Amino acid sequence: EKLAEMLELHNFQLTQFYGVEAVKFEDVLALCNQWREVLAPLVIDVTKVLHDYRKEGKAVMFEGAQGSLLDIDHGTYPYVTSSNTTAGGVSSGSGMGPLHLDYVLGITKAYTTRVGAGPFPTELVYDAASDSGDPIGKHLGTVGHEFGASTGRQRRCGWFDAEILRRSVDVNSLSGICLTKLDVLDGLEEVKICVGYENTDSGCVGSSDAVSFECL
Repeated sequence: EKLAEMLELHNFQLTQFYGVEAVKFEDVLALCNQWREVLAPLVIDVTKVLHDYRKEGKAVMFEGAQGSLLDIDHGTYPYVTSSNTTAGGVSSGSGMGPLHLDYVLGITKAYTTRVGAGPFPTELVYDAASDSGDPIGKHLGTVGHEFGASTGRQRRCGWFDAEILRRSVDVNSLSGICLTKLDVLDGLEEVKICVGYENTDSGCVGSSDAVSFECL
């Protein structure tokens, strides 16, 4: 019944908007049944499997993608992704309750990067296309290979931001930190670290203002 309803809608679009022939119900049903045989054995209750592993004493590691400040609730909105990238996303995404998470490891670079628009207080602006801008920004991007693996998109680079890290430690309740890409800083005569922000109107501001781009 669901397939018939879907085909009624899509066939209307195919014939009325695109001027092509309608798709036959029997053909689509046969294709669905064919793929059902392939996909059905792969469908499981992931949450149950994870808890079975836990009860058996097995170790389970969850790996997150994207930075904490891209989190839809705790990031630099609206310059965020559409999901929870912070540690809390483990529980909501897997069904493994917070009490069963023994250790939260934060991964951070020895400098800061960002893809796309959004606030970036320590940015060293450099444009790879025109080879113009800050020489240290160029160094970080080139030596650190800061380009998207699949898209080749240039990442924005800047100095290490301790305020943002403090915010991330709080939001994720980190147990420890893994600092990566220290070797990228090798060769620089000077290495700077952002320890706080200063607003021209109100003076110093804390990490709570790190995600409020109007203050920067």
